[in-house]
Amino acid sequence: MNTRANFKSLQEGAKEDWQLIFSEFSRFAKGLPDRVMAHLKLLEGDFGGFPVDRYIHSLQTATRALRDGRDDEYVVCALLHDIGDTLGTYNHPDIAAAILKPFVSEANLWMIQYHNIFQGYYFFHHIGMDRNMREQFRDHVHFERTAEFCELYDSPAFDAHAETLPISEFEPMLRRVFTKPVNSLYKAALEAAS
Repeated sequence: MNTRANFKSLQEGAKEDWQLIFSEFSRFAKGLPDRVMAHLKLLEGDFGGFPVDRYIHSLQTATRALRDGRDDEYVVCALLHDIGDTLGTYNHPDIAAAILKPFVSEANLWMIQYHNIFQGYYFFHHIGMDRNMREQFRDHVHFERTAEFCELYDSPAFDAHAETLPISEFEPMLRRVFTKPVNSLYKAALEAAS
């Protein structure tokens, strides 16, 4: 679209400008699943010393969750849990959580936000860290959910011979989850526009 608002400062924007901008926003938002999948694909070939690359690890984690009967939202969280590795080298769960936050439950968001601390139970002691760091969250309502995610899906998803479904298997559920935000500043405006 070539039509653009004419203001030079947000204070100058008129209602018509913002209707135009919001219309563009809605169109752009529909492409989010494609952009997310393209970014996930950046993990392909990035082994970081692991037995499988980060892309295969992501697909395997999601495959395990899907095969275990988890719902679409949970499987999408499993698929995207490490998507932040490329931009958030030191805080990858924050990136994944930021992408997922508008679309997932508080339980799944917390699980993704803290999975690295829980995953550390399996290896932190080998790198001079406290493997029981997750214990600071022992009384949290989502402690067991997050520990289970790491034990059943994230931790064992480094097997080069394990079943690994292709991204095409997860694309429809990713599109369903990313169709409608459940936690967004713009939720009411989006609902009014539809």
